[in-house]
Amino acid sequence: MPLDPRADTITGAESLLTTLVSSDVDVCFANPGTSEMHFVDALDRVDGMRCILGMFEGAVAGAADGYARMLDRPACTLLHLGPGLG
Repeated sequence: MPLDPRADTITGAESLLTTLVSSDVDVCFANPGTSEMHFVDALDRVDGMRCILGMFEGAVAGAADGYARMLDRPACTLLHLGPGLG
């Protein structure tokens, strides 16, 4: 059986999520596109982050803002604002 080459490594997306979780950020409001799939994939591998999908960048940003104002703690956003893979 071949060894998993990623077994002893951490990706940039996993590192970002680990840093957010260790800083008590545990909710991510997301509107991902093709170029954000590495981060979406890492959400399944890093414990402690809850992802809430939105259909529009404005709704995602507004939800994160409302969350932060109501609970007095930060949330993160994953916005699809780039060109994607095209």
